[in-house]
Amino acid sequence: MKNNCILSLSLFFFLAGCTLPEAGKERHLSYHFDAPARIWEESLPLGNGRIGMMPDGGTDRENIVLNEISLWSGSRQDADNPYAGWSLPNIRRMLFQGRNDEAQELMYKTFVCKGPGSGQGNGANTPYGSYQMLANLVFSYTYPQAGGYDPVSDYRRELSLDEATAKVSFRKGPARYSREAFTSFAGDMGVIHLSADTAGALNFSVGMNRPERSETAAYGKDLVLRGQLNNGTDGRGMRYAARLRVALPGGRGTLSVSDTAISVSDASEAIVFVSMATDYFGADPDDRVLSLLDASASKDIQALREEHTAAYARLFERVDLDLGRRDEKEVLPIDRRLAAFEKDHDDPGLIALYFQMGRYLLISSTRPGLLPPNLQGLWANTIRTPWNGDYHLNINLQMNLWPAEVTNLPELHLPMIEWTKQQAPGGEQTARVYYNSRGWVTHILGNPWNFTAPGEHPSWGATNTSAAWLCAHLYDHYLYSRDREYLEDVYPVIRGAALFFADMLTEDPRSHYLVTAPTTSPENAFLFNDSQVSVCAGSTMDNQIIRELFDNTIAAASVLALDTAFSEELAAKRARLMPTTIGEDGRIMEWLEPFTEAEPNHRHVSHLYGLYPGHEISPDDTPELAAAARRTLEARGDKSTGWSMAWKINFWARLHDGEHAYKLLCDLLAPAIRPDADGRRRHEGGTAPNLFCMHPPFQIDGNLGSCAGIAGMLIHSRPDGRIEFLPAIPAAWADGSFSGLKAHGGAEVSAAWKGGMLTEASLHATAPFAYSIRLPGNSADMRIAINHTAVSLPVVNGVLDVNMQSGDILSLVFSD
Repeated sequence: MKNNCILSLSLFFFLAGCTLPEAGKERHLSYHFDAPARIWEESLPLGNGRIGMMPDGGTDRENIVLNEISLWSGSRQDADNPYAGWSLPNIRRMLFQGRNDEAQELMYKTFVCKGPGSGQGNGANTPYGSYQMLANLVFSYTYPQAGGYDPVSDYRRELSLDEATAKVSFRKGPARYSREAFTSFAGDMGVIHLSADTAGALNFSVGMNRPERSETAAYGKDLVLRGQLNNGTDGRGMRYAARLRVALPGGRGTLSVSDTAISVSDASEAIVFVSMATDYFGADPDDRVLSLLDASASKDIQALREEHTAAYARLFERVDLDLGRRDEKEVLPIDRRLAAFEKDHDDPGLIALYFQMGRYLLISSTRPGLLPPNLQGLWANTIRTPWNGDYHLNINLQMNLWPAEVTNLPELHLPMIEWTKQQAPGGEQTARVYYNSRGWVTHILGNPWNFTAPGEHPSWGATNTSAAWLCAHLYDHYLYSRDREYLEDVYPVIRGAALFFADMLTEDPRSHYLVTAPTTSPENAFLFNDSQVSVCAGSTMDNQIIRELFDNTIAAASVLALDTAFSEELAAKRARLMPTTIGEDGRIMEWLEPFTEAEPNHRHVSHLYGLYPGHEISPDDTPELAAAARRTLEARGDKSTGWSMAWKINFWARLHDGEHAYKLLCDLLAPAIRPDADGRRRHEGGTAPNLFCMHPPFQIDGNLGSCAGIAGMLIHSRPDGRIEFLPAIPAAWADGSFSGLKAHGGAEVSAAWKGGMLTEASLHATAPFAYSIRLPGNSADMRIAINHTAVSLPVVNGVLDVNMQSGDILSLVFSD
């Protein structure tokens, strides 16, 4: 029975009760160590979206790893196998005859990329290439004789998320030494400020090195490192440069330069500038590094610091999260704080810090006009980054951008969107060569050279819905922005991905459903004829993604008044896809046939794409599928790789199970680097001491996916305007508040709660949109205002419907 009521309020009492937090106020977000880093995963990540630094804070010798987001070996290539299309009919025939193992063997021989592909994840010297570190910046410090042999005391090494700055301080002998480092968001270069509180006590030399393909030389008072990476063919690949300059404020101290180092003696203060560039975007790297240095090197440290923090704060300070009670653990060094949290799972401030760390890492590893964050964001300490540090497209790149919209960083979605647009032309050739289809396709592997062919191993390289998944991000950006001009720009790319599947889908004669053949369920395998096989005719994830792609294309075409006939074709073919199906064991079927998974606890849970990030499965709309998804997750288990646990946080949040989502978050925050019995370090899924998420090794997707998961525990919005506050709040977060998160339709949302019950909420519309807000149980005496004026609005079955215009502010206050 419908329960209709009209709610009204007294404006005076409403305004008196409204205490929602203001984003960016009273924040003190940082973590610290009490010793220099012993391993790379203890050093502090700095980045401005283009360049990165990771200082280890050593006292006698300090190493700072330098990175530049576009520094890749390899080059553009034609990796499409011209003979692949000839084998497609035979592969499909074998699949439809139930001969999956034979179809997979044929694919090994014919339906893979031409050449070495990614080099099985070791492609630094192949045309595919690898993301690489730029250089090591190495400081060697000496100390005055009076204190040179004294031990170091009062050591503190800190990463401030508020300021995007790494700081080190310690005492040695009579002097206190301080360092601060940042990758300037204003000047676009690395800045390291060193000081001693005793006159003449600062003495050091600084140089740069790289494992291969580099040389250093002095140019005036600057030190320059330059080189050229291997393109995988003639060796003449990407050119890069780094330029180092040291300023001595006030002219105090002595400076000298050689071809290997800059040396400073008898100083009290120094500013070290390091500029980095490549020729990926066409600019000459030598000219670029010099012009950047000349633009900043004359400024004092206060101006440099203020310009940097102001530019950074415009992004970071949009969102605030307070999870209530402060804890004495906040004063602990971060490695000990993580260990303490593993024991009692009780440190609300750590969760808020970890959430903001995710936003910090996204802000630091991408920016408009550049590349999206790779598997390691933009941080790497080797020339052979694991899995080439590339763009894995069967979840990892997409997960990197999950927090972009909901945590109010929409412009950081744009590099991925632009990169996706660049894949389409090459993907059109790949679609023709492999599938005789129009439109465009890409598979699991992605890099800056627009590689779109299948990978070199069909068990993981044959997944062909990556373009469709990427296009979900293109459309999601529209759903949050409601920007029609943007939609016009990306619609051809979305349409091209849909056109590919309109052509490529083929009827399975056994079921008469349309299927993707050949395909896989990403990286998983099933038992088949006493072996493990991955290749199949259709998968549940494929169908969920294609349904979403077709729906988005139809909706976009409707907004733009385009492609009526094409939309009708997509709707007809969508209806012929096998629906998400519950198997006899009560779980969601991963494949379209009742195969038995070879690894029941596999890290990928691809068949729940429709639960998250999709919207096909929900407790409200599809309760039976939601119950089956729950059983699927229970069977899959919790403990896994870091990014897999991050995905599961989002799953459980969508199922409205805050306790299980929190349990996964606790598992994810467990220390991932532990000593073995023999003293060596053992790595496992979890969190490194510097809060990097570990697969292992480090993969940034776990940080960014869990950031989105925490946001999903606080707010759930849907493309149709439905909003639910606090859908998955655990008991551990009994009191708290947030501000600045985003909902579909573009509204900024804020809320406060006490004892697990919502007390206040607000929406600030940035575009015209209609919202349906599910109200909490304590809404009988709710007070409502729009633009600070009391109003009455209808509530039906616990849902408040409101039409908002751009600039409108809806405020709700609930009884305690």
